[in-house]
Amino acid sequence: MKRSVLWIGIIAGMITAVVVTALNYLGAQWLGLPRASFIIFDWMARNLPGSLITAAIDTIVTAITRFNLGPTSAVAKQVELGIAVAQFWVLGGVFGLILAWLYHPGSPKLADYGAVGGLLVAVPPMLIVFTLPSAPVGILASLIWLGLVLTGWGWVLGRTIAVLVEQQPEQPEAMSRRQFLWLVGVGSFTVVATALGVSLLSQEESNRTAGQQPGTAEMPASSGPAQSPSQPTLEARLQPAPGTRPEITSNQDFYRIDINTTPPRVDGQNWRLKVVGLVDHPLELSLDDLRGMPSTSQMITLECISNQLGGDLISTALWTGVPLKHVLDQAGLQSNAKEIYITSVDGFYESVPMDEALDDRTLLVYEMNGEPLPVPHGFPLRIYIPGHFGMKQPKWIEQLEVIDHQGAGYWVDRGWSAQAIPPTTSVIDAVAEQAAQAGKIPVGGIAYSGDRGISKVEIQVDDGPWTEAELRDPPLSPLTWVQWRYEWDAQQGQHTFHVRAYDGTGALQTTEANPPHPNGATGIFSLDEFIAG
Repeated sequence: MKRSVLWIGIIAGMITAVVVTALNYLGAQWLGLPRASFIIFDWMARNLPGSLITAAIDTIVTAITRFNLGPTSAVAKQVELGIAVAQFWVLGGVFGLILAWLYHPGSPKLADYGAVGGLLVAVPPMLIVFTLPSAPVGILASLIWLGLVLTGWGWVLGRTIAVLVEQQPEQPEAMSRRQFLWLVGVGSFTVVATALGVSLLSQEESNRTAGQQPGTAEMPASSGPAQSPSQPTLEARLQPAPGTRPEITSNQDFYRIDINTTPPRVDGQNWRLKVVGLVDHPLELSLDDLRGMPSTSQMITLECISNQLGGDLISTALWTGVPLKHVLDQAGLQSNAKEIYITSVDGFYESVPMDEALDDRTLLVYEMNGEPLPVPHGFPLRIYIPGHFGMKQPKWIEQLEVIDHQGAGYWVDRGWSAQAIPPTTSVIDAVAEQAAQAGKIPVGGIAYSGDRGISKVEIQVDDGPWTEAELRDPPLSPLTWVQWRYEWDAQQGQHTFHVRAYDGTGALQTTEANPPHPNGATGIFSLDEFIAG
């Protein structure tokens, strides 16, 4: 009897946890209320040892790449969400197990025990709320919501267990009418709530991505020291091989890696950028203030340091903003200023050496591909610092503090590279057999070397000689990847294609294979293809 009671508690706890998950989702979509499962997950991601987080990141990225599960950043975020929800369901099972263990025949207090337990469950996320980005509804409403939902969950769970146990039939395989109605009721509510949530999620995603393809809005011309060549020059270039990734990445396809299950939503009207520390004139700038300053637009490639060799955690877009140097000139740097310590709404932080902060190409970015910076990519403001991985480019920034010492970095503190300079890499995107002409098959891909540029790309087929490919030259800008194309004399059968690149100084890329951690992946990319002939 006792064992069956415990199992009832576990099952009831997990089922009602699904209901709570659905309610939390609906509350987030309708009113911007926080979700307990995500709060707990985000806190863990920020506080677990860096080595453990790094191992988890590498495992997830490797699995997505190896099994070709889809766009790495999108799938990785779904995995994070799934882990957060699964953790909450396990919590529900444990919660139900404890309440079932407390059950005694004839005791009317199990629902009350559940309410007290729910309140105890609510305490950690209520405390964590103060350390995470504030939900759009504010702290007070967040605390009330979490308290009510989780306390109510406990009461309902206690009551559900009591009803199911008290109506338990003598024959274990049988089920009473009342038990059946309880399970049908809970299950039906779960299905309806979850279906409604999925519907709203699909609608939200549709609204978020509408109109974000490059070319649907007129893009501003690039400018500044890294401006692009003229449009006629770009149009006259070599055509990429069919299957090569687009030269410009749409906003919704641009990779997203950050420390949040869901991106912070910042009120752009009330948001202010604070410039403090070793400055003569501390500043507090609105988004309109920044938009009113002279702007620069640059084509920029950004890559995540976790990107596997040949992975898709690399993207290119037109970013528009105000040079950081202009803002610092307004604030007036003091003589002992050494670095800029940047903090973000989500608790992320990074430091920029002064020479890089004063680089004319370093931008406080508020537009992406001619549109306001999307929420997942840092609205209202992010920073771009030339020649570094994305881990050095904070999003949702809210403060710049001028300091007289070497500052910290979020991922540096967790064991990743302090410099985070992308090594030269090259990738084969396609061997376009379907586009073969006159016995030649176009092979194409990209090469990237941060802000150092690419001077040459070479292709090797099987054990043959290295042969130079054609670059799509000039590139979009000195800050972007370079597309390349090679016309291969086709031969039937199985073949292995290799690619290597030289940066703008003429230095050959590192050929030794190294994993992403801690300095970024290196090695010779290869692709096996069967040519039917």
